[in-house]
Amino acid sequence: QVQLVESGGGLVQAGGSLRLSCTISARTFTALSTGWFRAAPGKERQFVAAINYGGGVQFYGDSVKGRFTISRDNLKNTVYLDMDNVQPEDGATYYCAAGRIPRRTTESYDYWGPGTQVTVSS
Repeated sequence: QVQLVESGGGLVQAGGSLRLSCTISARTFTALSTGWFRAAPGKERQFVAAINYGGGVQFYGDSVKGRFTISRDNLKNTVYLDMDNVQPEDGATYYCAAGRIPRRTTESYDYWGPGTQVTVSS
């Protein structure tokens, strides 16, 4: 079984930084690519970032490019999302997802975490 648990969400001031973590319980962690998505209240999940199983390929949604960084530590079975210069529009529930191939669509991922809330104060 594959289980994902996000952590690190909370309240951050606009312009500040936050690090989200996603710990994945899976014997095949190193074979899984992972992604981060977010959903504001009443809106669909939006692609944020993805990283392949080896960590050598990363790509981002246009709204976070240059401000957010995705990375992974395969020894710790953990994926990170470093959020810099956070803006009020970044406030949402952030979800970690895992699958075979990193893509921008939710359908590409087989496993999801319950989410962690990020609130941005202006």
